[in-house]
Amino acid sequence: MSVPDSIKPAVRAVKAYSLAPHRASLKLNQNENPWDAPPPIKNEVLRRFAERKWSQYPDFVPARLNERLAAFAGWRTDGVIAGNGSNELIQALLMVTMEPGKTLLLSEPTFTLYRQVATVLGGRVESIFLTPDFQYDSEELHRVVEEKQPDVTIICSPNNPTGCVIDDDALRALLKTSRGLVVVDEAYHEFAGRSVVPLLNEYENLIVLRTFSKAMAVAALRIGYLLASPELVREIGKAVLPYNVNVFSQIAAEVAMENYEQELRPLVSKIVSERDRLFAELSKIDALAPVASQANFILVKSAIDPKRIFSELLARDILIRDVSSYPMLSDYFRFSVGMPAQNDYVLKAIREICG
Repeated sequence: MSVPDSIKPAVRAVKAYSLAPHRASLKLNQNENPWDAPPPIKNEVLRRFAERKWSQYPDFVPARLNERLAAFAGWRTDGVIAGNGSNELIQALLMVTMEPGKTLLLSEPTFTLYRQVATVLGGRVESIFLTPDFQYDSEELHRVVEEKQPDVTIICSPNNPTGCVIDDDALRALLKTSRGLVVVDEAYHEFAGRSVVPLLNEYENLIVLRTFSKAMAVAALRIGYLLASPELVREIGKAVLPYNVNVFSQIAAEVAMENYEQELRPLVSKIVSERDRLFAELSKIDALAPVASQANFILVKSAIDPKRIFSELLARDILIRDVSSYPMLSDYFRFSVGMPAQNDYVLKAIREICG
């Protein structure tokens, strides 16, 4: 059956964002927190939720959650939007900015959802490449922004799937030069130990995206948030559906923030330590060349076909991410940092495959 003509040609032409339905006992393909949400967090969320009426809608505006998010991030309450994962907020942001004639600028390879949503909305996507060693090409970024003045520039920092971060001075230069919006997706910022949130006080064209799906260990509950000037929040909020964050997720976000220092920050430290250990061990394997990362995953160049690495690990009940279809990454695979015993198992399997 043919696709109806009523579907926009740009939509029919774009490749859907999807994951093959592979399953494995050791799941290292989506950059999740391998330790899961600690029991004290889970138990407190369940206790609070049990006291809440299920028959009633969430608050139309989650004011309490917004207050907690603002305090947690170090920003103002009227500059926060909570979302059903940061993906919803990426979509909302692009819905209010992208249309035919509008331009999104990306540094690739990066998170593919940005391009997909902008294209579906009729926007034009311009891109430049990262440097050969997978760092942001600050000079080229600045040149393109200055010459083309894109309506939106998105910087994922740390970048998925490479793990690089943008330099503060380079970001300041972009913010000063751009007449459009500059968005920094900080989904992995906890693992880099840095954030651009303080720059919100200086630049009204800066937007910061964050998620609870990585360091905060509640990916199953879909919660993210956007930080920007109140003026931008007011406009972007028009594209967010009513009651978009369910009560259970709101409670989980609040409890996770309350317990971050005691329960979650120590897990972030463990992940960073394991990431660095993995990098060192992978560097010893002749067929591989890992890329230094400031996130909770590692990108690896392989002399062996990445699809073979993927298949042979899957046969050993390990699921990683084949990123060989991304720009610049035809020889690469990526996997999340696991717990120490999991990482040992992965290293053993990879050594066997690489001979």
